[in-house]
Amino acid sequence: MDLSRRVYRLSPRQFGAETIAVAFAKTSRSPEPFDVIANELNDDTSRQFSEKWIVGYGHSSVAEHAVLHLALENVSRLAIETVEANRLASYTEKSTRYQEWDPNAFVVPPEIIGTEFEAPYRDYMRANFDFYAKALEALRPWGEANTPRKEKESERAWANRARVKAVDVARFVLPMAAMANVGVTMNARTLEYAIKKMLSSELEEVRQIGAEIKRVSTEELPTLVKYADEIEHLPALRDHCRWFANRIDTPTQLEWCKMHHFEEHGEERILAAALYRFGDHSYQECFDHVVKMSSEDKRALVDAIFDGMGPFDVPIRELEYANVNFDLIMDQGAYFEFKRHRMMSQTPQDLNTHLGYSVPLAVTEAGIEDEYRAIMRKANEVYELIAQWNPQVAAYVVPNAYNRRVLCQTNLRALSHFISLRTAGNAHFSIRRVARGMLEVLSEQYPLISGKIQLKNAETSQGLTEEYFTSVADLP
Repeated sequence: MDLSRRVYRLSPRQFGAETIAVAFAKTSRSPEPFDVIANELNDDTSRQFSEKWIVGYGHSSVAEHAVLHLALENVSRLAIETVEANRLASYTEKSTRYQEWDPNAFVVPPEIIGTEFEAPYRDYMRANFDFYAKALEALRPWGEANTPRKEKESERAWANRARVKAVDVARFVLPMAAMANVGVTMNARTLEYAIKKMLSSELEEVRQIGAEIKRVSTEELPTLVKYADEIEHLPALRDHCRWFANRIDTPTQLEWCKMHHFEEHGEERILAAALYRFGDHSYQECFDHVVKMSSEDKRALVDAIFDGMGPFDVPIRELEYANVNFDLIMDQGAYFEFKRHRMMSQTPQDLNTHLGYSVPLAVTEAGIEDEYRAIMRKANEVYELIAQWNPQVAAYVVPNAYNRRVLCQTNLRALSHFISLRTAGNAHFSIRRVARGMLEVLSEQYPLISGKIQLKNAETSQGLTEEYFTSVADLP
């Protein structure tokens, strides 16, 4: 037997995704090299192995070695939320910040076709996309006036930067029905559950997408996703939770950034974990020692953890030992960026128009505020019309400008990454406001760690509100 080290690829050009997964699985019982195992397999033997061991015996982790790349085109941004609601996957989607939308690029939900709601829905979509086009034109001069030229910058480069500024604001108008494309990379274990969630959706479009993904995936993974079906208990769970939630009769609180839970002695827990990692004492001994340390020594230890880190370095994993919970209100455009941070646990509420909408200051300065407010009021009217029958379908109508609640739980390591990334100057001003608000609240409880988060400017949430918004919560 050759015992020299080998590092090589099992290429998907040579082997199917399911065959690669089986080849890796068989190494636990076979002494043969991976490529030898793979060459002994074919579609039939791989299928039989998967059926017996992965499906029959529940060795689901093997399915993680089978990876698919899926291209989804012309699906609604509302549907994309369900598609992307899986942590262990990668997504890249059409950006509302850089691309301009075709006036016909919107989904008509299957549920309303042929009903009394179809005509008002289509009328609103035409009005919305007409205004979106008008807003783009009105915002272009504003974008040019607010885009300083860089030294030796070409006319074309400057004009494109100015155009992006206009698009960045016009995106507030786009509804959740707007079509988008998304590329998905996912292993078969995650994919199976993703299909189950899509087949269990309250939206027909999402159920159709789930069925199409299952069909396409089965061509490459004949065994690993074929048993993905609707989650039978989910409809009853939704109904019961909504019934109990509707019994809450206290006034709705509108505090937009509230940390309602945090780890007691969170910074001490992190420092104790760092000492535990590099020492040989029990965790309790490390924690007791840190608690007794002077403020100067604690600060010196925090300095040691962060000193020398570059802008792309990741803090040590011990920052994960302090968790925080936030209850947030943000506009839907910001939420679409927020949801990409999947290391957080996120629970968004159903999208509606009840929390009001944002008015970007640029809309006011461009002279289209009255028309902007009119299209937002019209969105609310059509939403309420359809919501009386089906609030989930009504969400297709809601523009990015409307606010949404989301509960999130995260640790300081993931949060430091989010804040560092989303407070940067090239981030959209809506998500910068959210990130700054979270940092400001975090700093009250964890001043040592929050002070080490890498920031590229000194903005504040209030300053961002005043600089970029006429209003952040106008009720329709």
